[in-house]
Amino acid sequence: MGSLPERPGVLRLVVAERRELTRDVVLLVLTAPDGSALPGYAAGAHVTVTAPSGRRPSYSLAEAGSAAPRRYVIAVRRSEVALGGRGGSVSLHDDVRAGDVLEVTPPRNRFPLLPARRYVLIAGGIGITPVRAMAQELRARGDAAVELLYLTRDAGSAPFLEEVTADGAVVHHSAVGSDGEGGRLDLWPWLAEPDDDARVYCCGPVALLDEVRALTVHWRPSRVHVEEFAGVDATGVGAEPFTAVWEPTGERVDVPADRTLLSALRRAGLPVDGDCEAGTCGTCRLRLVAGEALHRDVVLEESERAGAVMPCVSRAVSEELVLAPPAP
Repeated sequence: MGSLPERPGVLRLVVAERRELTRDVVLLVLTAPDGSALPGYAAGAHVTVTAPSGRRPSYSLAEAGSAAPRRYVIAVRRSEVALGGRGGSVSLHDDVRAGDVLEVTPPRNRFPLLPARRYVLIAGGIGITPVRAMAQELRARGDAAVELLYLTRDAGSAPFLEEVTADGAVVHHSAVGSDGEGGRLDLWPWLAEPDDDARVYCCGPVALLDEVRALTVHWRPSRVHVEEFAGVDATGVGAEPFTAVWEPTGERVDVPADRTLLSALRRAGLPVDGDCEAGTCGTCRLRLVAGEALHRDVVLEESERAGAVMPCVSRAVSEELVLAPPAP
């Protein structure tokens, strides 16, 4: 890979190690070229990586955080474009080798560990990455009970399997084997009794998150935390049509329920950048001049949401959103 230009606020990190964890998951260890400390983070944080293809996917950091870590560790699951991927993971698998330099944003955390006396950590597939970091951090503290449930398709597709098994995790493979075992794990025994001293954290595919939400409707909402690792579907259930107004020209753009705001703006010929299309990279950021947005990204801080929007995943609560290019 060639040299990368400097970009303000972006780290240029060396791939210190590249290792195949499973048939479709590769581990990348990222360090500063001079070995110096990196910006700190806590479990649940993610970074956005610029792949050689130019795509900018985001990945949870897979190790417990610290104030001055010497490395970031991510686990990248290969997701083919034909199967719904966006190309970034394929490029990181095929085009990156140890010694290469990648652009990486400093960590951000939309899935932080909050105080509790007991934690139920539920990971589905590659959702083990933030959950692994949480389990490490909590066990290092030693001041709370931790139960880890790891749900996978089969042993061959499960990164960190030996490690979390040795740490006492409940591991369940859904693929039915010759012994007849498999199928869906009943999560009710862990979620039946609401506990105001406990917190549930779940990361995985949408079906798992929906199941956990359904099984915890009797819990206080503030005690249940979920993160979907594959990005957000901006045209799914509950999406409503609305109108976007492009402030510089006054042009009005209809955004139907089955089209993203970003797609509608581009179709109208408006100059809007975009990359991940999953609400994780921040490339498509626009100024929100008027109207109320339904924010579904993992980029904007709460304090920024009144004046900005990520059109790749966010929609409108109001009938109209008035938008403008980002401030120079």
